[in-house]
Amino acid sequence: MGSLWMLVAGFLFGCMGVLVKLAAADFSSTELVFYRSLFGLLTIFVIVKARRLPLTTPYWPRHIWRGLTGIGSLVMFYYCITRLPLALAVTLNYTSPLFLALFTTIALRERLHWPLAVSVALGFVGVILLLQPTLAHDQWRDALIGLASGFFAGLAYLNIKQLGMLGEPDWRVVLYFTLISTVITGAWMAFDTFHAVTPENFILLLGIGITSTIAQLALTRAHHTGNTLVVGALAYSTVVFASLWGIILWGETLTLTAWLGMVLIVVSGLLSLKTKPIPVVE
Repeated sequence: MGSLWMLVAGFLFGCMGVLVKLAAADFSSTELVFYRSLFGLLTIFVIVKARRLPLTTPYWPRHIWRGLTGIGSLVMFYYCITRLPLALAVTLNYTSPLFLALFTTIALRERLHWPLAVSVALGFVGVILLLQPTLAHDQWRDALIGLASGFFAGLAYLNIKQLGMLGEPDWRVVLYFTLISTVITGAWMAFDTFHAVTPENFILLLGIGITSTIAQLALTRAHHTGNTLVVGALAYSTVVFASLWGIILWGETLTLTAWLGMVLIVVSGLLSLKTKPIPVVE
């Protein structure tokens, strides 16, 4: 089932989060986004050239729009990680499946299937219980930026879905996204602080690029071949995988409420897989 590719993406995004946390001691958020994009671009470009895949596309405007919404979401998310509690930043970013459900109903004229919509909402409740975010009185502006990151991520996923409907292959969608992201963040870095790359942190940067690129390929395949709301519900698996990595690598502990949230996320994914969407009758 195509939607299950989102579980692969969720696991790899969780692995990428571990590498980002380790590399954050040496690099700014802008640098991390740049290196993630650069190494991702090189990785997918090598694959494309080795397989002699065609690079030309008649859908440049939509690729550019997907790139801009994607990089906008990513930069705002990384910004919020530096300004807000991590749990709150992640929770706000993971409003994207809720926005995506709204966008697909409006833009793609998909019938809103209530059991699937409930699964997505249940997953979001699980994220809140797991991360237990808190908001100080002076953090409302940053919180709105975090919410905007979820909004733009939802738009980016909608664009991925539309590109798939147009017949664009997964690798081409990811290639142009990493290209646009590399160019924009590279220009941004010209006005930002640059930190030296050592043999030790180079491995981390390379790992971030590779895991994020494969995750993007899996995510794109999920949106191209799976049901939008099922993919949205399974997207919450990233939070579960990241939490498990925290327990394994850093000895983090979870409260009973957090474990309940994790169970709700899993139940949300299982319900979404067992629920069949109703086809739209024209």
